[in-house]
Amino acid sequence: MDYGIRGKRALVCASSKGLGRGCAEALAEAGVNLILNARGAETLEATEAEIRAAHGVEVATVVADVATPQGQDSVIAAAQGVDILVTNAGGPPPGMWTDWDRDDFIAALDANMLAPIALMKALLPSMMDRGWGRVVNITSQSVKSPIPVLGLSNSARAGLTGYVAGTARQVAPHGVTINNLLPGIHATDRADSLDKGVSESQGISMEEARAQRQATIPARRYGTAQEFGAMCAFLCSDRAGFVVGQNILLDGGAVNATL
Repeated sequence: MDYGIRGKRALVCASSKGLGRGCAEALAEAGVNLILNARGAETLEATEAEIRAAHGVEVATVVADVATPQGQDSVIAAAQGVDILVTNAGGPPPGMWTDWDRDDFIAALDANMLAPIALMKALLPSMMDRGWGRVVNITSQSVKSPIPVLGLSNSARAGLTGYVAGTARQVAPHGVTINNLLPGIHATDRADSLDKGVSESQGISMEEARAQRQATIPARRYGTAQEFGAMCAFLCSDRAGFVVGQNILLDGGAVNATL
């Protein structure tokens, strides 16, 4: 399918691997030139080379932590005038409500709420001036169905969702859409980390922990970064101009809800 975005420019955060890379690859396949961001230079450079070789698009990189003001400044400086913004950051660690103090919540808010807000505030105005833009925030299925051991993530991502709900309606008259993608369990490093936590807490193998969690998903498997990226590319396309302020689950049916 021709998404009508060939030649556009996109900033994709935390895109050296996992769901961010899935989004970057799908956009590159659609002909979008990329600015990739991640904290680790070596993996980011390898991803840059592989995407450029596979799709022939322009690819630049910014090594920075978008959870910090300095990292945001670096990314924003490199991304002036982009048409597409995909925000993403690793989720905070699991735990119990008794484990977390104020600093833990501030760190979660910085990474998963305030960072994407800062990027949107910096990059939305030029999209609005041109009359076209797309923003996709990678959040979590926990926005629809909170996960008990991920209270830090539940809190920060719910805050971002509330911000987007109002902001998306304010920028839509200017041809700019903002939507959120809510991943369930996908086969990424994050899933491995959570599987390891289950393994250690229950004294079972990683394979048993993974099978146990897969059994909670109606699709009976984890999602793939490629599937996730395809949905991201659609939301960034000309075909999705009437999709505004939505929270789209990609969870294999794990969240049992009518809305």
